[in-house]
Amino acid sequence: MANILIFGGSRGLGAALSFGVPVRGDAVWIVSRSRPDLDGRDGVQRVWIEADLSARAAGPVVATAVGDTPLDIVIYNAGIWERSAFRDSYDFTEVDDDETERIIAVNLTSAITCIRALLPNLRKSAGAKLIFIGSTSGLDNSSGREVAYAASKFGLRGVTHALRENLRADGIAVTCVNPGNIGTITVERGAVSASPHESRAMIPPQDLIAIVKCVIGLSNASCVKEIDVMAMTDRV
Repeated sequence: MANILIFGGSRGLGAALSFGVPVRGDAVWIVSRSRPDLDGRDGVQRVWIEADLSARAAGPVVATAVGDTPLDIVIYNAGIWERSAFRDSYDFTEVDDDETERIIAVNLTSAITCIRALLPNLRKSAGAKLIFIGSTSGLDNSSGREVAYAASKFGLRGVTHALRENLRADGIAVTCVNPGNIGTITVERGAVSASPHESRAMIPPQDLIAIVKCVIGLSNASCVKEIDVMAMTDRV
């Protein structure tokens, strides 16, 4: 049995991970602003932690909710982007400072402060795994134009690599998974589905679930630093 905590688990990829990763007997804490699907018919106990990751108090809120429970797996999946992101109409000069600050806070700053708050829980597990969900927008030579989003995801890769060195002595493996274009994901009563990935233009969520489960299933002697996952038609 494993104790798993997933940030940003109420919708999209986070919701898919909350049902695709755990197995019967596991316990999952889901951190989000909106209430997630807590269906437990699969034998998994799911607990909602209501928190706004743009707020400085998010880390203490999450840590208090978890208490002294050891955490075997933490997945930081939170990610927001500019309102006009990924459109031809995107214009960097029209993104106001409040929006930029919120993107950086949720995608990057909170990743640092929340994981710091949860380190005592991770250290109680024998060989914990810490997985950050980044983006191909944060890779070198990315063709993305979204400035705040790209900066936050590029920074998240830096957090991953630095934390790995900080936590090496604790035996905590730290990995960053950078997916490309993912279709719109829905989770209903535990069933995961996505919009059609015609012409191999979108990554099926089941592929990302399989990758995360592979990382989790590795022995404590191994650590995957980073995995870049593109749809076949993505250009990075």
